[in-house]
Amino acid sequence: MRLLHFADAHIDMANYGRHDLETGLPLRVLDFLKSLDTIVNTAISEKVDLVLFAGDAYKDRAPAPTFQREWGKRIIRLSKAGIPTLLLVGNHDLSPALGRAHAIQEYDTLEVPNVRVLSRPCFLNADELGLPVQVIAIPWISRSGLLASQDMSVADPSAIFANIESRITNLVNGWLEEADPSLPIILTAHASVQGATYGSERMVMLGADLVLPGSLVKDPRLDYVALGHIHKPQNLNEKAHPPVIYPGSIERVDFGEAADDKFYIIANVAHGRTKVEWRKLENIRPFIDRRCELKSAENTTEVLKAILPSPEEMEDAIVRLTVEYPREWETLIDEQALRAHAVGSFEFHLVKRPQVEARIRLPADQTVSSLSSLDLLEQYWRASHVDEDVETLQKLAREIIQGEDEA
Repeated sequence: MRLLHFADAHIDMANYGRHDLETGLPLRVLDFLKSLDTIVNTAISEKVDLVLFAGDAYKDRAPAPTFQREWGKRIIRLSKAGIPTLLLVGNHDLSPALGRAHAIQEYDTLEVPNVRVLSRPCFLNADELGLPVQVIAIPWISRSGLLASQDMSVADPSAIFANIESRITNLVNGWLEEADPSLPIILTAHASVQGATYGSERMVMLGADLVLPGSLVKDPRLDYVALGHIHKPQNLNEKAHPPVIYPGSIERVDFGEAADDKFYIIANVAHGRTKVEWRKLENIRPFIDRRCELKSAENTTEVLKAILPSPEEMEDAIVRLTVEYPREWETLIDEQALRAHAVGSFEFHLVKRPQVEARIRLPADQTVSSLSSLDLLEQYWRASHVDEDVETLQKLAREIIQGEDEA
């Protein structure tokens, strides 16, 4: 069984850049579609037996028709090539309202040949797939769906997730008992798994996300585990069987993924001995993230230019420079000059973070009225971080105050 596994396409993630004049599509959408084309082309040219997409075709549950068209063009190519394709429903594909259609519903509605949408937990045997393999599928399970099905209080999410985790574990174990032991078994899920390393994509609060136990996905009766939802590529069962793979998103979504390479997976799935090949997606648009805390008011613009890479390195990259500085230095930062320096970048973000000195706080046993003028001045000097000059300043202040008293 030769399987292609990818996840988290988010093809309409157009949060940076301009539109392409020829197609009218955002240039960032073209980046995502280029990666998707690479994946589809590989599946067709290498004649894989099965394509498994582990959820999140779009960035939200109501994609624009234009983006649905572009996703559809790629999926229909797999269909026409006769490659069985399983599309798992992810959290970004699923409407929170019960009864509402999800974002990839139409492939089931129109009964597109060779394409099957997995919107409910299910077990597909070899006869149903027409392949010598079995698939257990766990699509995204929404919190609202859990509440409706479990008749539980919203105030007790931990009990909800504990209950559903137990039910999923029992369901998967039941299917594993039912499965043909002579054929390989694939588990696919769009979910968080214990022990996974999160990237910046986590859009749910702790406690509001169902987390599958590591023991469930590492069951040795499984032969490959195809996961989606977490954008950081990783194998949660390194050097052991089965491989438990998050391939990650197919393009960098934001600066939290600036250092991450992007992949899809070719897996030769065999009973008890699966081999995994990580295929790196090339020519991914770079994200460059730099930070600077200004320590001096001299040559601020030149200092900031030096923090940035060369104009050649920034060519076509999405660049962010975050600067922290005392508020009174605001006018010293020449934003126009910085933008001219990064003119070749795809997009340049200057994030200014002026710092305001914290108020002076006196010890609990002191009040302003209990301190002399010199004592208050000393507190001020130390709060202004001029410790090395405090004695000199205090001496000058003492002379001035005593001179006024004598006058």
